[in-house]
Amino acid sequence: MSIRSIARSLGLLCLVLAGGALAAAPAKSHAPSAKAAKAPVGPSIILRGDHSTTRIYEALAKAFEKAGDGRVTVQPFSTISGLDAVHAGTADVAASARPAMPGRAEEQGTNFYPVAWDALVPIVEAANPVSNITLRQLHDVYLGRITNWKDLGGKDAPINLDGVAAPLDGVEYSTRLLLFHYGDQNVSVSRMYVNTEKLEEDIELNANGLGMSTLSGVAHNPKVKMLSVEGVRASTASIADGSYPLYSAIYLAARSDGVHNAEVEKFVAFADSDAGKAVLREQGLVPNSDAPDLSTSKQDARIAFVEERLKPPMLTVQGRPVSAPNATLDYLTRSAPTAPETQQARIEAARLKAAKQPKADPPADDGG
Repeated sequence: MSIRSIARSLGLLCLVLAGGALAAAPAKSHAPSAKAAKAPVGPSIILRGDHSTTRIYEALAKAFEKAGDGRVTVQPFSTISGLDAVHAGTADVAASARPAMPGRAEEQGTNFYPVAWDALVPIVEAANPVSNITLRQLHDVYLGRITNWKDLGGKDAPINLDGVAAPLDGVEYSTRLLLFHYGDQNVSVSRMYVNTEKLEEDIELNANGLGMSTLSGVAHNPKVKMLSVEGVRASTASIADGSYPLYSAIYLAARSDGVHNAEVEKFVAFADSDAGKAVLREQGLVPNSDAPDLSTSKQDARIAFVEERLKPPMLTVQGRPVSAPNATLDYLTRSAPTAPETQQARIEAARLKAAKQPKADPPADDGG
């Protein structure tokens, strides 16, 4: 056989083998892969707000997008920047650890949707010997009336009170609202930080520091210690039953006339869904619908309890100061029905009731 014939035969053989391989190869499919992620629906909405709440909403946004319900771009900055951006239309929804401020023009027309309950917690460096603070003590620390740790049962050292510099910050506003009735109350805070995260970083290193943060923000931070308030430690359980006095709502705030209002409402609804509430619980929060009476009956009892702890005594019965005893008894009966303090409050309420009863007129002297 000639060389040309051998080459021709080898060429034919290659063609046959190639053809078989092509025949055996499966046809390339153009159908979408089963593993492909579900494409998000609708445009991306912009969420801006304070650091204490955006770190929660970042987790909620990821779950929202994973479910294929939409996309949320989270921009942590400050409460004011979020609310003002919603007002101006440069953000679609704001994350806030405080309610609307009455009379503030930039918040008019903005709807505040309560999403979950968190706790406002006083925090100190982990080795600080103080473990509890009363509402009156916290009130007086903020006003500069208490300036030394020895007055709180600690060492003889100045209290370095930290705060957030951004005006009307969510945590600061909500704390002052509970203690002073005004979220913008002037207080004696000399050490200011740009946001709650930076404040927490200072407390971690500052043996004499004291500041306010949230349960969701520091519950798993071993470098700081949360102080109990009035002997009650912040937890999801003490938030839900109303026994921790500084529980506070977190919100999503948006305008009903916003460009992406439909997508915002979808995100708000997701926060109240089973999937959304599971995320909130993982973040150390109590979903709003899990404890609806925190904003109704327990709120009234809580306010009365805080007032009783903060106001000077209004009445003295048998040498003991009493203020709003019935409200205190109602609060303690709800939160700690078997505690010794509840029994004492019951006694004080009974004493006050007896003291208010009109005295019977002495029997008339008939001259006999």
